Amino acid sequence: MNLKIRSKWLALSKFTRWLVYGILIAVMVSGVAGYRFYNFIFQNNVKKSGLLYIATGSGFQQVFDSLSQGGYLWDKTSFEWVALRKNYPKNVRPGAYTIKGGWNNNQLIDLLRSGTQTPVKVTVNNIRLREELAARLAHYLEPDSGAFISMLNNDKIATDLGFTHESFPVLIIPNTYEFYWNTSPAKFIERMKLEYDHFWNMARKSKAVELGLSPLQVVTIASIVQEETNKNDEKPRIAGVYINRMKRGWLLQADPTIKFALHNFQIKRVLTEYLSVDSPYNTYKYTGLPPGPINFPDVVNVDAVLNAEHHNYMYFCAKEDFSGYHNFAQSLAEHNRNAAKYQNALNKSRIWK
Repeated sequence: MNLKIRSKWLALSKFTRWLVYGILIAVMVSGVAGYRFYNFIFQNNVKKSGLLYIATGSGFQQVFDSLSQGGYLWDKTSFEWVALRKNYPKNVRPGAYTIKGGWNNNQLIDLLRSGTQTPVKVTVNNIRLREELAARLAHYLEPDSGAFISMLNNDKIATDLGFTHESFPVLIIPNTYEFYWNTSPAKFIERMKLEYDHFWNMARKSKAVELGLSPLQVVTIASIVQEETNKNDEKPRIAGVYINRMKRGWLLQADPTIKFALHNFQIKRVLTEYLSVDSPYNTYKYTGLPPGPINFPDVVNVDAVLNAEHHNYMYFCAKEDFSGYHNFAQSLAEHNRNAAKYQNALNKSRIWK
């Protein structure tokens, strides 16, 4: 400080000098605090990328704990400070959120406040029973299997949608869908109704009418076809056999329906003793189709029925080479010869039941 300036400074009163000192210190402290608060808001505070699940009913503490225990935050204090000032504790939204490593607190909290979830892909296929479907859904989504099975067994909901308890599974069209993680069972059913209506368009409905079948009958036959073979090229032919039997008023005598009636899907040989089970699903005992599908048939099986082959086959039997394909027959005598070959092959392989 040169002499002239120093003289002027000393000429100031002691109070004034202290006031200036105070102002300078305040400015410095404010600058430091401002820089710190700026970093709280905008400096990288997310260590890693990941999917954060916020359960329905969670409060801010649960979210804070999930982020902390999951190892997402560099600085927990700064996150909490920014969250309070952005009023996030009063705006916690459940769901699954994709967060990115390198984000700052402002980006993270804006996402969580917005409720912009990451959809979860749910694949529904190769399912026989409602309990299996409920377990599959609970694997992907927040509600537990009990909540889903209660909805799937709710006869009032089935009736309101135009189904019976037995036909309700027709509503589910197997596919891969995107849902929000916290989708409720009721919302799941609503979505399935939209997908059902979309699937059963005019083209498919027209094909069903040409066959003299309702969508329920088509899906029920498709569920049997699905159990009979995994050979897609053979499915329309097998569907044609069952349609031929229906038209003639024959017993369908579909082995998969016996397995369903007994709830034993490990059976390899349908023995005579099994055929006496008293169930509407026993197609060896009751004519026509069972009251509903015996599984949730994939689209390929439904379309196989809608595009069933027109032929005169009335019988089919698994081939004796265990290839998964079948021998088809028009007459009982021919069928019996095919069946004998298959039975002999089972005996040689020591497959008794």
